[in-house]
Amino acid sequence: MYLLGYDLGSSSVKASLVNAATGECVSSAFFPKKEMEIKSVKAGWAEQDTETWWTNLKLATEAVLTEFGKDPAAIKAIGISYQMQSIPLPLPA
Repeated sequence: MYLLGYDLGSSSVKASLVNAATGECVSSAFFPKKEMEIKSVKAGWAEQDTETWWTNLKLATEAVLTEFGKDPAAIKAIGISYQMQSIPLPLPA
């Protein structure tokens, strides 16, 4: 049994495939290979294009599954982590 984990970061999307019985990472990939763009349309704002995340998630998944080389049905769970809000926001008065 294998577990697939994703980290949706501000610099890239990472994917890792782990053997659940041994804890061994059997495959790992990240995309893009250079840091993703962060847009700042106003002072104190930061945003990224969700389509870019989706594209890079698909690329990372494809790379991990290609390296894995086994039936994807052996993957029994998927976990996703991300950082929602990294910039402290002022509290309303």
